[in-house]
Amino acid sequence: MSIITLLSDYGSRGSKVSKAKALLLSEISTSIIVDVSHEISPFNIVEAAYITKRSYTNYPRNTIHIIDVDAQYNPEKSLIVSYFDNHYFITADNGFMSLLSKNLKPKKNIEITFNREENSSSIRTFVKAAAHIKRGGNINLLGNEIIDLRTFTHLNIKTHSNDTIIGHVIYVDNYGNVVSNITKDFFISFSNERKYEINAKNIKFNKIYDSFNDAINYNVKREYREEDGKKIALFNSSGNLTLCIYKSNPKISGGAGSLFGLNYGDSISIKFISS
Repeated sequence: MSIITLLSDYGSRGSKVSKAKALLLSEISTSIIVDVSHEISPFNIVEAAYITKRSYTNYPRNTIHIIDVDAQYNPEKSLIVSYFDNHYFITADNGFMSLLSKNLKPKKNIEITFNREENSSSIRTFVKAAAHIKRGGNINLLGNEIIDLRTFTHLNIKTHSNDTIIGHVIYVDNYGNVVSNITKDFFISFSNERKYEINAKNIKFNKIYDSFNDAINYNVKREYREEDGKKIALFNSSGNLTLCIYKSNPKISGGAGSLFGLNYGDSISIKFISS
């Protein structure tokens, strides 16, 4: 079985998704093509990396992942294949790979020069590379090996005076939940079990829950307990600090992102209080 995943910022309107799939099927008709998402914000590799991190490990080893976000070839941006964590990633050298993990590094990176069409969309080059890999071709034949890829540092977590973590919003999901790049592991290593206050613009939290169920007191009768509309901070299944409003519907009443006034790149800080 050969699986190829496709993630892009094409959007659901227009013909780009259909074109990409048609190109793939023309080259490798026996593959299973899985759409991860085509609703990534335009050119937003941070969002693309977050979605990819949450999904790729669920696929079999040696799955081929095409990430066409901010991936148009130019003299300052190569198209690459990276063999990372037993998966193939076909994308651009734009910092995306550096966002997948701080600990794991790709085993090999190849700049694609084979069948690269410099004046056409990157997807054509990506499809040729995917077809080569799917047929059992060695990725070394696709181009030249490169050691150091570009890194993305614009939204790095910062600390201040041993009592403050400053992170950023990296994603607002379909429920309006605000996902930050502050991870549970980083929080624990920095906190030393101190009390804390989370600040996101004018919104404050002083407790982080383990889950939505943990945030609701089911020992209280439903008509008396705080539930719908409750402000909640928790670490999501990927370990990212996430700010939420319980059971909010962004299309009707607004989600945490709109009601808290938070968007991609906005700061979220955690102030620790020494006893």
